[in-house]
Amino acid sequence: MENLAEIERRAARIKLLLMDCDGVLTDGGLMLLENGDEQKTFNVRDGHGLVLLHRAGLQSGIISGRTSSLVTRRASELGMNLDLVSQGSWDKIKDFETLLAKAGVSDDEIAFVGDDVTDIPLMHRAEFAIAVADAVPETLAAAHYVTQARGGHGAIREVCEIILKAQGHWSRLMERYVGT
Repeated sequence: MENLAEIERRAARIKLLLMDCDGVLTDGGLMLLENGDEQKTFNVRDGHGLVLLHRAGLQSGIISGRTSSLVTRRASELGMNLDLVSQGSWDKIKDFETLLAKAGVSDDEIAFVGDDVTDIPLMHRAEFAIAVADAVPETLAAAHYVTQARGGHGAIREVCEIILKAQGHWSRLMERYVGT
């Protein structure tokens, strides 16, 4: 893990925050229902962090190996560009490159948040590689920053705050809540 100055330098460059879903936006638990659907639990503070990121003019997206209508619904509720949501990904690097092209950004303008070994190749490509606190050891080792919060329990909010503060957006965004 890098020092605070290096983390802030990396965060200041970010234009697109990409993340895995299960284990990052959720705690990784899945409830499989008899009708074939599944249930996931999303953290509202993570969601508000993404809304704040969008208000600052930054983009976010998801690359997930699983496919779920719940992910599409949550991404839509948060104002994500659904063109930047890739589900059922068998080749995360290929999907990463496709999303970067759609967003009009390069590797050095990307933050990626992961929790498992399938996320490591994307973390190696990203300017700012983040692992959630409860990620597997190999993923923790690949990160520039490890969140204090676990996946699905505020980790994405923490990342959004780091990026927004490093880019000087935080104080302006907080005016509507805490005044000047």
